[in-house]
Amino acid sequence: MRRGSAGPECMDRNYIALSELLAGLKGMVAETFPEAFWVKAEIRQYSVAGNGHCYMTLSESRGGRQVAEIRSIIWKWKFLPVSAAFRRATGSDLRAGITVLVKVTLNFSEIYGMSLYVEDIDPAFTLGEQAMERKRAVERLTREGYMEMQKELCIPPIPYNLAIISSPTAAGLQDFLNHLKDNGYGYVFNPVLFEATMQGDGASASVVAAFGWIAEAEEAAGRTFDAVLLLRGGGSETDLACFDDYDMAVAIATCPSPVVTAIGHDKDHHIADMVANTYVKTPTALADLFIDAYIAEDDRITALQERVEDGVRRHLDARSEAVERLAGRISRAVSSRFTDADRALQQISARISLELLAKNHAEQSALEMRCGRIARGLLAKSMAAEKQLGDRVSRLCFAAGSRQASALSRVALVEARIAGADPREILSRGYVLVTGKDNRILKTTARVSIGDRIGVRFSDGHLRATVNEVAVDDEPGRKVSTA
Repeated sequence: MRRGSAGPECMDRNYIALSELLAGLKGMVAETFPEAFWVKAEIRQYSVAGNGHCYMTLSESRGGRQVAEIRSIIWKWKFLPVSAAFRRATGSDLRAGITVLVKVTLNFSEIYGMSLYVEDIDPAFTLGEQAMERKRAVERLTREGYMEMQKELCIPPIPYNLAIISSPTAAGLQDFLNHLKDNGYGYVFNPVLFEATMQGDGASASVVAAFGWIAEAEEAAGRTFDAVLLLRGGGSETDLACFDDYDMAVAIATCPSPVVTAIGHDKDHHIADMVANTYVKTPTALADLFIDAYIAEDDRITALQERVEDGVRRHLDARSEAVERLAGRISRAVSSRFTDADRALQQISARISLELLAKNHAEQSALEMRCGRIARGLLAKSMAAEKQLGDRVSRLCFAAGSRQASALSRVALVEARIAGADPREILSRGYVLVTGKDNRILKTTARVSIGDRIGVRFSDGHLRATVNEVAVDDEPGRKVSTA
């Protein structure tokens, strides 16, 4: 201890210089931690300087609260081999937000204080830590009932309105959109992009926020999307670790629309995939999923049309056969009636002839007149019966033809309804679909103001426009501007 001499009040106080104090601490640190040792910590801050040195802030948290923090340095001659080894093992670069096991030496400087010199990083520990976090998240989601919520939803047979969560620069997104557009069948979809960060420290929060924007858009439109698509298109294990996040999984599970994921390659299967309604491996496979849904619906409608046509044909054939059988029976009955009448007439004529031979000439004349009247009566009855038979045959043929025409009309009506229900058919006739700033269909100018952004949908695409003038019909043939 030294005795101070700075002033009278310090004359009786013992003190040491700051440099001596810090030098003593430096010696104690070197004596306590003489060799390198391993430390588990999270990289809170990470940067590589222009001189090639890597500077990191290592921290530890408990219960969501930070309890420790220290500066650390990887000198450039160690940074290159250490970072390369980490990249080879994990498929990703070192970055903020990951937990690492680092081999360090403790350094104390009288000027810069305490810091760690990083000698090595164990990539296997980082991968194992992510696996444990994933296991804990799956168990929690299962326990809280989130794993099966999406499975209760169904994708509509014709999924037209699609909400997409992805980065606008993601190659997987472009693959999906190109494959969906160039489907070869002329099917039309309405994909709407909700931008999100798809890797890194803020990826999970960004995706959760995108689900919130989708909910707001659905509320404004008054309807839900047919499906919500989560797209990325592959990457390293650490790049895709955000898709094992608990909060993102909860956002997917509680989404009111079916969620379909296409995150990684064939070997990747993340918690987001497990929670989603459906998952596929690649964005291209996801496009095929929706194209196949349209193909299946087309096949179903075609099969229904064929069944209707086949049923009508079979019904008409059956009715034609029934008419032919009835006509045959009527013809045979009429022929039999004519034969019976002719036989009866011959018998009556024979009896009359016998009677005439037995009577006198006067009676014979009266009998001849009577026979004539009887013959004419029988002939008139026979002609009336033949006419009645012809009328019945005509009515039966007319009724069969009317039923056939009615059935063909119903088939044509069904075909017209099927064709008329296709939005592409309506738009291809020159009509357009106009939506206002609230994405609702405009049916009147009363909801439009100058400066509003409107959307115009054609059969081959759509555009966005700004309203410069609004005119309403005041009298027939005259326009009045409301500008």
